[in-house]
Amino acid sequence: MTKTIGLICGSLRKNSYNRIIAQSLTEMNDSHQFRWIEINELPLFNEDLEISVPETVTSFKSAIQDVDGIIIVSPEYNSGIPGVLKNALDWASRPQKSAVLSRKPVGLIGATPGGLGTAFAQLQIKQVLEAMQVHVLPFQKVLISHVHKKIDFDQKLLTDEPTKRYLQQYLEHFIHWIDHTPALD
Repeated sequence: MTKTIGLICGSLRKNSYNRIIAQSLTEMNDSHQFRWIEINELPLFNEDLEISVPETVTSFKSAIQDVDGIIIVSPEYNSGIPGVLKNALDWASRPQKSAVLSRKPVGLIGATPGGLGTAFAQLQIKQVLEAMQVHVLPFQKVLISHVHKKIDFDQKLLTDEPTKRYLQQYLEHFIHWIDHTPALD
């Protein structure tokens, strides 16, 4: 059965390395659909806004509900989670009893020009997702270091074959995870 996978990029930068990596996922498997879930227009989370939820938040939550799983592709800022991504996750966690990400299968990928990949950011993202009761793909890490050497920036393409193979394998694991995510209540 065809799966629909939502892609969230944790960077707002127009020429984001992580958006290029996320885009490469859409070209690896044409038997599944990919849908971008944008976070750039979400207001800063504020409980006062929940009285009359902004349309951008409603659309964001609806987009999450309409997919079978989410892959978050995010950079690391100052050894941590980008603020814009944390803001999006905060919106997705509300209201707590009916949060759209609760029990949704999620995968994490990150790319950076640095040497450690996005290990610290992914630890923080996992901690936030665990508090939200999200099913994060276990035992799989995609920490792409030196990403600037692995893409053709002008064409916005991933060119590094070992990274492509690793991402393809990760995507297959994630699709399998969607079908086998434990249903805990």
